[in-house]
Amino acid sequence: MHILLLASAFNSLTQRVHAELRDRGHAVAVELALPGSPLPETVQRHAPQLIVAPMLKTAIPEEVWTAHTCLIVHPGPVGDRGPSSLDWAIHEGVDQWGVTVLQADAEMDAGDVWACVPCRIPQVSKSELYRGEIADAALEAVLLAVERFAGGTHVPRRQDAPATADSRPRPRPYLDQSVRRIDWAEDSTQDVLRKLRAADSQPGVLDVLLGREWYLHGGHPDSVLRGRPGELLATRAGAVCRATKDGAVWIPELRPRRVPGQPPTYKLPAVRALGDRLPPLPDHALPLLPEVRHRTWTDIRYREEGNVGFLSFSFPGGAMSTEQCRRLLDAYREACERPTSVLVLGGERDFFSNGIHLGVIEAADDPAAESWANINAIDDLVEAVLTTTDRLVVAAVAGNAAAGGVMLALAADEVWCRSGAVLNPHYRLMGLYGSEYWTHTLPRKVGPATAERLMREALPVSSASALRLGLVDRVVDCSPDEFPPEVGGLAARLASLPATASRITAKKTELDRLESVTPLAGFREQELARMRRTFDDPDAPYHSLRRSFVHKERPACTPPHLGPAQVAQTGPTPSAVDVTGTALNGVSSRPNG
Repeated sequence: MHILLLASAFNSLTQRVHAELRDRGHAVAVELALPGSPLPETVQRHAPQLIVAPMLKTAIPEEVWTAHTCLIVHPGPVGDRGPSSLDWAIHEGVDQWGVTVLQADAEMDAGDVWACVPCRIPQVSKSELYRGEIADAALEAVLLAVERFAGGTHVPRRQDAPATADSRPRPRPYLDQSVRRIDWAEDSTQDVLRKLRAADSQPGVLDVLLGREWYLHGGHPDSVLRGRPGELLATRAGAVCRATKDGAVWIPELRPRRVPGQPPTYKLPAVRALGDRLPPLPDHALPLLPEVRHRTWTDIRYREEGNVGFLSFSFPGGAMSTEQCRRLLDAYREACERPTSVLVLGGERDFFSNGIHLGVIEAADDPAAESWANINAIDDLVEAVLTTTDRLVVAAVAGNAAAGGVMLALAADEVWCRSGAVLNPHYRLMGLYGSEYWTHTLPRKVGPATAERLMREALPVSSASALRLGLVDRVVDCSPDEFPPEVGGLAARLASLPATASRITAKKTELDRLESVTPLAGFREQELARMRRTFDDPDAPYHSLRRSFVHKERPACTPPHLGPAQVAQTGPTPSAVDVTGTALNGVSSRPNG
């Protein structure tokens, strides 16, 4: 079918629905519902057979939903209504939830039900849940609803005739800051975590800290540190630790409250955001070895099981600043000193990596210099992975990855990807040519023609398409919580295979051959020469695109590359184009938001 996706932003769920529908042979276009956009005329121009709204914050005009079947994805079970569905579920400590696909009509969230899929709610942040269990359930519900619509015989169930008492309408108001507010003297650690998780990544929890109002983002418990409730106790990896009445929580990011008339504010690592306001505090950095147990939070962990080492990392939003890249490189080198034959690299549930940290770059006194430092730091990490010859390295992609994050994964010997992950293997939407040795690794994995197409089209790729293209080597079909143990079992089997030792021996021979023909340094030098010209040019689109991305400025119109209805291509394009050609500039859409 010809399906039109209506969305408030091309966010992670919209990207996943877009990629998965294209995989199934549907021609899919995207239109962003922007203020002042003539939506009825736009829809008429597309002439879709079906409209699906994976993430829509505004009502669809009556003249659209009366002329077309419009399926709305609501992140709540049948009967749940309102704009803060997930927020309320986490805030109230619900452990079972669901996603409903309903038909748009005059009342928000009150239309007939086409599909509903249940899901569990683990104790993780709202954004992590949204990209994980909620996205899995939403995709299943969307595919079921699309199949039912295509069949032509299904009659959706009216919500005014609920199947059970639990599915009766439950309208809820917007969850505002008066409810989210933390009482540091009275709230337990679990209460504080619940409020922080329900507000992450937006809108955050508004609080007063060191004489200024801030939105707190993220939260992790600490069972060791103690202090006066509300007191700042320590720093670690850019985060601050704050005491509760019965423990403490680590807060990784802060966003200052916007002053009227001033530019929008954005999240930064907490220590970086507080700057000179931060009093002298002990830095509780943790050693990588021996293994860090889960009694306290850290963003980089290492553990061993037999001949397998697991180096896991989890950075907010998947962004990797210069400092984070350098710490991860140090940890990687230390992990490579351990007597293992397989090293698994990646997070356990959420983002793998989205590449350089645009927020930290934007906040720098010299964004061009920080861009240069950041790209070199991540290149150093990728180079270390590419030149590891004494063990097999596996990239375990539990969640979404984009730009340099995809290329970091491709540096490994094998890429194992969870079935729910979405990959964006391109740079041009940020006005960049790209680095991270992509001109070596991407054509090597998928071929020059497909590499050129992926870079040019700049569209999200599902895990299934990534497998067919050769972008990943294995798709692990499981829930987010099941991914770590599944990867652990696969890695243990890989380490036990007789052929693994010969593969490790062959790595050194192959690297020596490559260095004698096309040295890795040449790829890096060519890529960085183009990146340096972009960074040093104040008129380069990268700077305005980065600023718009960080400040979450809405585009003036739907980015052109999302408009035409397309079916996913899983093979090479008819003719090869030089992948080292000039990168295209484009309008930014959030890679994995």
